[in-house]
Amino acid sequence: MHVIEERLSLLWIFALLNYLYADVLALFAFVGSSTAPHLPQWALLGSAVLMEIPIAMILACRLLPFKANRLANIISGGVLTLINGFLTFILPLTNGAFRDPIYPAYVWFATIETVCTVVIIWKAWTWSGIEMRIATLKDTLSATA
Repeated sequence: MHVIEERLSLLWIFALLNYLYADVLALFAFVGSSTAPHLPQWALLGSAVLMEIPIAMILACRLLPFKANRLANIISGGVLTLINGFLTFILPLTNGAFRDPIYPAYVWFATIETVCTVVIIWKAWTWSGIEMRIATLKDTLSATA
């Protein structure tokens, strides 16, 4: 396995765990609230699709060939960074969610998640084919030795 692929996969695991724990904290806050929102089916499906991206990227980082892997990381990282930034920093300004008691914790996790996905984008963007060829050559030489 190549080093950059392992690092990207590990970063996706880290991001995913942060996404999930932030959602668990939000659920704890909603359970004790009499004004807990009842999410429509489309919102639940959207949330499921959104969480499937980092889950799928854990495998994609290790299984996709170089060009597809690089592109998938840049696109997935960009999508999650934009959506996370919008939901955490823009939307609360329009609907008053910044007054919600769980909001500071959400901002904490969102900041970590955003930094992580930006690092993923940067690593994928700067990942060159030369590094890939060198790693493949090292794997071939170590397999024959």
